[in-house]
Amino acid sequence: MAVTTRQLTQWKQKGRPIVALTAYDYTIAQLLDNAGVDLILVGDSLGMVTLGYETTLPVTLEEMIHHAKAVRRAVKQALIVVDLPFLTYQESPQQAIHSAGRILKETGAQAVKLESGNKEIAQTVKKLTSVGIPVLGHIGLTPQSVHQFGGYPQQGKTPDASARILEEALALVEAGAFALVLEHIEAYLAKEITEKVSIPTIGIGAGAYCDGQILVVNDVLGLSDWRPPFAKAYANLRGTVTQAVKEYSLEVKERKFPQ
Repeated sequence: MAVTTRQLTQWKQKGRPIVALTAYDYTIAQLLDNAGVDLILVGDSLGMVTLGYETTLPVTLEEMIHHAKAVRRAVKQALIVVDLPFLTYQESPQQAIHSAGRILKETGAQAVKLESGNKEIAQTVKKLTSVGIPVLGHIGLTPQSVHQFGGYPQQGKTPDASARILEEALALVEAGAFALVLEHIEAYLAKEITEKVSIPTIGIGAGAYCDGQILVVNDVLGLSDWRPPFAKAYANLRGTVTQAVKEYSLEVKERKFPQ
């Protein structure tokens, strides 16, 4: 049975942790789904790990749709969420509905994710959910604000900053978000938010107290040439692939392949 947004809330109530990872193509998405991942995010992080951009900002709606279609074709069980890229939802709720509607209609994904929980974004989330578009919120470190933050520093390190993030979390719950991504914030703050909200929290660099965890799949598989300090590599596929290609190249040059 395919995972639903309602099921995530039921798992929170039961204390069953939610397993989430990103995916950007058919092959990796199929592997994640077969391994039992609950939620697959087609993140705009694809701009950095798949398309070679320096930030997520250049990613377009068309690129997100292209990759999400590939992921959707592979997945049978996991809940698929797709990021709304920079400047495809910030101008107005109407723009957000158009962008999110295209994603759901053209890809078959079940939900979208957008960043921030300020007053304007919360109103946009409320509008999206009112027309039947499930929304995953994202607060704390929001990569689309990289230039405003001056990089990717941990968020919520002062009382005022913590209070603002908590306020955003509560606003997104009120707006109808089905879950929240908490990125790169103090563990105590993530714990407080998780305990105060009725919807699941999914942490990335936010400590062990969230209702679930998400990482970029390239980091987990050891494919990235750099990963944030809170990410853990469970394999070294970068080294494995490099070695395999070197062996192939050597056999071709020495006329050992094909035999």
